[in-house]
Amino acid sequence: MTIYERLGIRGVINGVGTVTRLGGSLMPPPVLEAMLEAARSYVPLPELQAACGQRIAELTHNEACYISSGAAAGLVLATAACITGNDPEKMALLPHPERIPNGKTKVIMHRCQRIGYDFAVRQVGVEIVEVGPSRAEAAAGKQTAEAEMEAAIDERTAAVLYIAGTPHAPGALPLERVVQLAHARGVPVVVDAAAQIPPVENLWRFTGRGHALPAPWAQALAAAGVPEASQPPPETIEPAGADLAIFSGGKGLCGPQSAGLVLGRADLVAAMARQGNPNALIGRPMKVGKEELCGMVAAVEWYLGLDFTALAARYEAQVQHVIDAVAGLKGVVAQRAWPNEAGQPLPRALIHLAPELGLTRDDLQRRLLARDPAIELAGAGQDGVYVNPQTLREGDEVLVADALADILSQVPAAAG
Repeated sequence: MTIYERLGIRGVINGVGTVTRLGGSLMPPPVLEAMLEAARSYVPLPELQAACGQRIAELTHNEACYISSGAAAGLVLATAACITGNDPEKMALLPHPERIPNGKTKVIMHRCQRIGYDFAVRQVGVEIVEVGPSRAEAAAGKQTAEAEMEAAIDERTAAVLYIAGTPHAPGALPLERVVQLAHARGVPVVVDAAAQIPPVENLWRFTGRGHALPAPWAQALAAAGVPEASQPPPETIEPAGADLAIFSGGKGLCGPQSAGLVLGRADLVAAMARQGNPNALIGRPMKVGKEELCGMVAAVEWYLGLDFTALAARYEAQVQHVIDAVAGLKGVVAQRAWPNEAGQPLPRALIHLAPELGLTRDDLQRRLLARDPAIELAGAGQDGVYVNPQTLREGDEVLVADALADILSQVPAAAG
């Protein structure tokens, strides 16, 4: 019996995506082997953190890297570093930055980019100052004025937080312009890019400075014949120049779910490390074990060594297999959707159920979960589901397609 079976828990085929509630991603053998090897010995943790960060920084064209206990912990420590720098007296006063003489007490965000995860920023004790339109206003076409951003930045501003990804772009200023405006006032920019791998080039695009960098995922899409990449992309990308960028370790990188990466400026990374575990400051509860540290190094090494053209082609083939399995059923419309829910350059299969079919989206999801193996898919509006290939193992698309075809073909309207 598996550990899940002994605990009375059923595993699922994950067609939703790299969501935390389903366990993020599945770690490949090199990551598991690195974690097992790390578990066999004692090691000075601060030295290991520094060595692992240096290795990942070298691999990702960054000045420095801090491995955090997830992306949200990265937000906490990045915010703290922007407030305190490397001053231990200021660090000791957190989470009360208002007690620091002339302290930084504000973080600026686009109102249309407010997300639940910005609670991690607020727990450091700062106030979030909003600029620009709401999400609803942005959807209606309203844009943030540069003057609003400029007016919000003052001597109390610790940082500007920017949420990466196409779902958060409407209404917001471009990241490159935000960086210019903030840096003109000496204020750092922190990018929350937790779910923005792929494309792999984001590991260096957000924080890159001064010279063009490789764009392997964009090139892979073109080589794989992906429709959106029908025109050959540039061989390099221009850097955005942000000060820190934060990524989840357990999503696209397929590392430990309880780990994250903070990439960027060496002085800010040093301030994060000083406030992080095992030091008795604001980051003490955010422990990263020796196993996760080594697992993240192995994950980045493994990910950068992938054949991205083959991976992109596999995702497209899995999506097409699902679409083909249900395409002929009455009352069912199946099509390729692009990009995915996080705005990543990945396809999904969208299965739309017509009202006359007599089967609701919720009914379909319940029937899929009741099968063996159980299948979990994300809802698409009120009348559809998405199949995301990013978390499907090879062959899972067959099981998902067969289950969908079986359920949908037994609905009278579809069969008729």
